[in-house]
Amino acid sequence: MESELVRAAYAEPRLRQLFPWTGMWELHFSRCIESPWTWDVPYIRPQPGGRFRVEGPSRTEFVGEADSVEAAVAMVVDRLPPGCGPAVVNRDALATEESGS
Repeated sequence: MESELVRAAYAEPRLRQLFPWTGMWELHFSRCIESPWTWDVPYIRPQPGGRFRVEGPSRTEFVGEADSVEAAVAMVVDRLPPGCGPAVVNRDALATEESGS
């Protein structure tokens, strides 16, 4: 994983409050800090030549390509789910938070 990408994501306050995880050379963000992680936030995949591909939240959704880490991070932030706040412990806590209970 490219450290420049991780640093850029961490520099963005809205992404810093989520749980980052990596897999298959991709940088993902979850609204839960325990597995199973959420799949409702786009993710970033580094490409050859210093470019980045933003996909998701599902594997079949293409958001766009970016020439810089900052542009890729901005694409993710622009597509955060409504009301996306700090990561919670697990999906049960997320459901409780979203229902307002």
